[in-house]
Amino acid sequence: MARIAGVDIPREKRVVISLTYIYGIGKSTAEKIVAEAGVSPQTRTNELTDDELGRLREVVDSYKVEGDLRREQNLNIKRLMEISSYRGIRHRRGLPVRGQKTKNNARTRKGPVKTVANKKK
Repeated sequence: MARIAGVDIPREKRVVISLTYIYGIGKSTAEKIVAEAGVSPQTRTNELTDDELGRLREVVDSYKVEGDLRREQNLNIKRLMEISSYRGIRHRRGLPVRGQKTKNNARTRKGPVKTVANKKK
């Protein structure tokens, strides 16, 4: 198994698809990385030579991926919460951050329904 940026990428898939298993790399970024490294996008991961793997590692190292990216995102959210911005307050309360309505839906953020007692007409 090839190991890039601390992640074991699948062996039997094409390089472009295998790179998407790294957090922070999607399909379009993977295509750019493969083009920069000079590797054929059709190549399977297990067919890569050591030289090609080394070039891929170098290119991926120039991107912010995995732990660094996760850490930066968490610090951004903490900053929003500390300065008590509207988005930070929504994060703190566990409510939708991007302007969605909460009267009917938003169960993913709010969690399971907490029934209120004595709510009769």
